[in-house]
This record gives sequence, structure tokens and C-alpha cells, in this order.
Amino acid sequence: MISAFANTWKVPELRDRILFTLAMIVIVRLGVHVTLPGVDATVIDAWMEAAKKNQDATQAGGLQAILGIFSGGALQQAGVFALGIMPYISASIMVQLMTAVVPKLSRLSREDGGRQKITQYTRYITIGIALVQGIFVARSLLNPESIPYMNGIGAVMQDLGRDLVPNPTVAWQALTVLTIVAGTLLLMWIGDQMTERGIGNGTSIIITVNIIAALPGALFQTWQHFVQREGASTFEVMMLVVMIAMLLIVIAGTIAITQAQRRIAIQYAKRVVGRKQFGGQTQYLPLKVNYAGVMPIIFATAVLTLPTILLNQIFPNEPWSRAISDALLGGTWYYIVAAVLIFFFSYFWVATMFQPSQISEDLKRNGGYIPGVRPGKPTAEFLDFTMTRLTFAGAIFLTLIFCVPLAVGAIVGLPPGSMVLQFFGGTSLLILVGVVLDVMRQVETHLLQRHYDGFLRKGKLKGRYDRLSQGTTGPTSSTAIVLIWAFIGVLLIIGAIAWIAK
Repeated sequence: MISAFANTWKVPELRDRILFTLAMIVIVRLGVHVTLPGVDATVIDAWMEAAKKNQDATQAGGLQAILGIFSGGALQQAGVFALGIMPYISASIMVQLMTAVVPKLSRLSREDGGRQKITQYTRYITIGIALVQGIFVARSLLNPESIPYMNGIGAVMQDLGRDLVPNPTVAWQALTVLTIVAGTLLLMWIGDQMTERGIGNGTSIIITVNIIAALPGALFQTWQHFVQREGASTFEVMMLVVMIAMLLIVIAGTIAITQAQRRIAIQYAKRVVGRKQFGGQTQYLPLKVNYAGVMPIIFATAVLTLPTILLNQIFPNEPWSRAISDALLGGTWYYIVAAVLIFFFSYFWVATMFQPSQISEDLKRNGGYIPGVRPGKPTAEFLDFTMTRLTFAGAIFLTLIFCVPLAVGAIVGLPPGSMVLQFFGGTSLLILVGVVLDVMRQVETHLLQRHYDGFLRKGKLKGRYDRLSQGTTGPTSSTAIVLIWAFIGVLLIIGAIAWIAK
């Protein structure tokens, strides 16, 4: 495995791709710390210093936490990348859902050049979403005390005797919106360049880097809580060891479920064309256990947070409004409703994206069939029944992942708002595991094409991008853990440099 990392620098094309990806990552992280024009950066710095003394002050649940993940902290720091890549992600999800529902877009996706047109539509929608969200960000900066993810900034402004925006004119609002939209489009372009000239999916890597950027601060806070805190006992130091062990177990389980799939045997009829014989071999249709990925958690969190935002804006002083908001921001009812929503959105996403009738028709057209199942409608019903059972298992996994940070915090004694808990489950962990495995698969492909050994001596990394005919075995959980943390270590160094430089 170590030799595989050394071999990556022996392949010129692979080395250039890695260096290009690292250069783009540095640009992305630098843009996070560039403050919007017209915003007093000293107020932001003073608020960040005050927030370090009270780590719960900047923590917010629900949609604010997701926005913080996708923006990498630029939203809290009023940076030019305040919206991050989130508008493009939202537009991609909308277009993907519309492609599965709207027949015209579905036909367009199958035509030659149709994907390019759909990508163009996605970019147009991204501009519209970024404009709307940029207007809300610009207006919220005029009254930062009401922003949930900037709690305590009002007291900082009062102590300094300065406002966050010293000259809030209409021209400033227009310039701010233009800058925010330009920052989002720049990130979208960087993501495309990383996909084409780098390693892995550029958009996913940007999100992953933004998540890992919070890791140095989270580790520092955790070390202070368990070791350097006044009155810390030996038992609390042992809890730190327990937390590390639990982190490895959670990552191993997440890797196992992310890689898990049900392989459906597909038999193709023999065809003789001239003197050559085609077909007759058995291939496999992989159905992933966690087919929906991280989308159900994102949808459920957004749905739970939206009523809270609306109630705080419409009925800010009503007792019943605050009671509902508090119930939806945490507690037993929050997790019960979230579990129900995760199950609902898991089945909703699979029903929208997984088309058993289309798969059945494609198999029938190509002379393929499932042994023991008649072609046509019975095949579609078999695939639908199989996917329904797999979705139930995947929904249980997502629900457990969603609740793991709360359970770990209760076991080791960390407050619910601690930053390090986001690496134990939820959106952050699923994205990290999926992206790192994807990058490792692409690096291994380049190595194998140049006759080098991959990360594993036997077999290859398998995943959603495997061909149907591949039946190789994937890595063990322990090996995958080492590989993932080795990659995270590289990004952690970059994040630490940016954090110290700030």
C-alpha cells in the first residue's frame, strides 16, 4: 500500500493531476478567508475570537449546519465564497429529479449531446439560485444579530462600537450580490476543471475539503476539553481514547455499508455473428444497499429546519412559536421526526431515480435475463421488490448514522454542539467516505493502466463505478480505514496551514 503512494509520483500524468488538484484546493481555501467588500473584517475577527472561547456560540443545527459544511466556514466569515458550491448542488438535484419525472428531459438525457444541454440548464439554474440566496445573505448582513449561525456578533459590535457593514447603501448590496454570485460561479468552474484535469469529482472534492477544514479546530477543542481543561481527570483522558476507537468503528461500518451491494446475476443469450459467438456469459447487476446516498439526510434536515426559520421570522415573540422551534432543533421529537423523514426520502429518492421497468426493457432488448425470472414485467417486479428491501436496510443505516453523533457525545461527555461530533456521522462522514473512495479508485485505475500495483495486492477497489462484469473483491475495513485517514491527513495539513495563517 505504501509503495502505491510512492508510485503515484512515477506516473507523470497522475502526478500532474494530483498537483493541479492540490493547487485548486489552496485557491478554494484562500477564497474562504477573503471578506466581502464593504464588510468590516475586524468585526468578523473579533467575533471569531470570542466564538473560540465559547465553542457553542457558532454551532447551529439543521440547515445552518449544512450551509456551514458546504461553504467551509465562508458563510460565517462573510467571505466571497459565502454560498460555497451549495447553489450548484441544489440546481443539480433539481435537474436530476426533473429528469426522472419530466419525459422531455428524460428523452434529452438519452440523446447524443443531451447531457451537455442538461449541464447548461443546470448552470443557468445555479445562477438564479445564487442570485436569490445572495440577496438574502446581503440583507442578513445588515442585521447580523438575527442570523442563527452568527450568534453573539451583536455583543461584539456593541463592544467595538462598529457595525458589520459601515456603509450599507444600495450600491453595496448590489456589489455584494454580484460578488457572491461570481464566487459561486468561480467555484463551479474550479470544480469542472478539477474533474477534467484533476483526480476525482471536483465538486465533491470541494465539499470534502470544506468539511476537513474544520477538523484542526475540532481536534484542538477536543484536546482542550479532555486534556488541557482545568480539573480534567484521568477518566476523561480515557474517554478520548474511547472516542478515537469509536471513530474507527463508525468509519469501518460506514465504509462497509457504502460498498455493500446486492449482485443480481444476468445471463445473456448466445448470438452467432459470422464466425464469432457473442453472449452466453454471466454478468452481474449491482444494486447498492445505500442507493440514496446522503440525500435523505439533507432533505430531512432541510424540512425540519424550514418551519423553524419561518416561525422565527413570522412569530418571533410568540411562546408557542418558540416551543415548536425548540422541539424541532433538538430533543427526542426532533430525532423521531427526522427518522421518519429519512425513511420517507430514502424511498422517495429510490422511486424517482431507480427505474426497474427501464432496466427490464434494456435487458430484454440486449438479450439478457435474470435466471429463474421471466423477461419483461416479472423482471421489473423482481427488481422493484429487491430494491425495496435494500432501501429498508439503507434507511436504517442512514438513521443510525444520523443519530451516532448524539450518542457519541452522550457517551464521552461532549456537548451536542461540538464540532468534532460531525465527523462521527451524518452528512459529513458519508461525504468524506464516498469522495475518498472515489478518489482512491481513480488513482488506482491510473496505476493499473501503467502496470503498477494498486492499493491492494489482491483485487481492486470496487464501488458504484465498477463494470457489471467485474466481480473483484474490495478492501478490508482495516485497510480502507488506513487509506481514508492517509488521504485525510494530507488535506488536514492544508487545512492546518490555512487555519494557522488566518
